[in-house]
Amino acid sequence: MSWRSALGRVEGHGSAKEGVSHWWVQRLTSVALIPLGCWFVIALLALPQLDYSTVAAWVRGGWTAPVLILFVIVGAWHSQLGVRVVVEDYVGDVGMKTLALALSSFAHIVLAAIGVFAVLRIALGSAA
Repeated sequence: MSWRSALGRVEGHGSAKEGVSHWWVQRLTSVALIPLGCWFVIALLALPQLDYSTVAAWVRGGWTAPVLILFVIVGAWHSQLGVRVVVEDYVGDVGMKTLALALSSFAHIVLAAIGVFAVLRIALGSAA
């Protein structure tokens, strides 16, 4: 005999055993991207020119590089979560689904690493 309700016994035990946390992380990353995206667009529009030297000087100044790195990481994470949902919902074959999920995760990690590396390279002044 259990004192827990029926809902309490099944809560958090969806088919993947992680659906609620995945849903929350996707919502949190989307909420985080709102101010980060607005900051990015407004900051770029406030620049006098969008040539390389002006944007590089902007990246080197103040807190721009850390916030830009956060924007890249959160954007890649949110994108990976969204692609994962699409693959899980629309790819029927188990082997193809596994391959697509692995390739998607790998591609998102590589793209995030490239983005962070590019920002750091500019911020530290080693890009020409």
